[in-house]
Amino acid sequence: MKTRKQLTSIQYVTRFGLTLLFTWFFQQSAFAAVQNSKHDLSGQTANTDAVCVFCHTPHGANVTFDGAPLWNKVTDATGFSRYSTLNTSTLDGAEAPVGSVSLACLSCHDGTQAMDVVVNVPGTGGHSATGTQIDAANIGNMPGTGPIPNLTKDLRDDHPISIQYGGGGCSNNDPACTNMGDADFNTPDTAVINNIQQWWVDTGTAGRQKTDIILYTRADEITTGTIEPFVECGSCHDPHNAESDQVAGQVQFLRIDNTGSAICLACHNK
Repeated sequence: MKTRKQLTSIQYVTRFGLTLLFTWFFQQSAFAAVQNSKHDLSGQTANTDAVCVFCHTPHGANVTFDGAPLWNKVTDATGFSRYSTLNTSTLDGAEAPVGSVSLACLSCHDGTQAMDVVVNVPGTGGHSATGTQIDAANIGNMPGTGPIPNLTKDLRDDHPISIQYGGGGCSNNDPACTNMGDADFNTPDTAVINNIQQWWVDTGTAGRQKTDIILYTRADEITTGTIEPFVECGSCHDPHNAESDQVAGQVQFLRIDNTGSAICLACHNK
């Protein structure tokens, strides 16, 4: 007959084991969203079996770019044509220079460099600030000549990025967005996270989630001395989510499924 102390030990081991199992399952599920997706380039080369290295590196990352963690690619913010150059009368948000997480996406999707050009090639002795291609024989530039998914540097035919949310008016001086410039936008949620005012458009679950429309604060704000929320590529797209909105095999990496234009209507109250 087991004692209470023995039963407690057995229960502890069981609970600990279940915790490890659930943790492992969560990690594998998160990894599987990238593994074997369109963002996993390891299947196109025998030179590496690393999945994350095409975007991230644990050491020697691009120190001139802080738009994405430990970014392993060369970035170039020059030469873009912007949506604002169309001079549409309904555009009331100001555009910041192309940057933040959008520049991370565009380091592949503007088609100017091969998708496997990285700052730190897997292995030793492969670091180069100007970038090195992992497998020039098998991996090239973003396929196609534009505009999808090779956006090129002409962004006039794409949703505005690096643009103030809601026509401006939201800032650390007015985090509740009481003076948001455009009434056709839904008011975002806000909170101080990591000592920085952050904003997002809620899509269902309370608190900021990966399935919300994330608005990004910028280092190069429109108004000096303020922090503002900007719409970037990553506002609508989650590069690690290959499960959403798979229509006829098209993986769009959306934060939520776009049935009924859910992505659009999260921000635009039309």
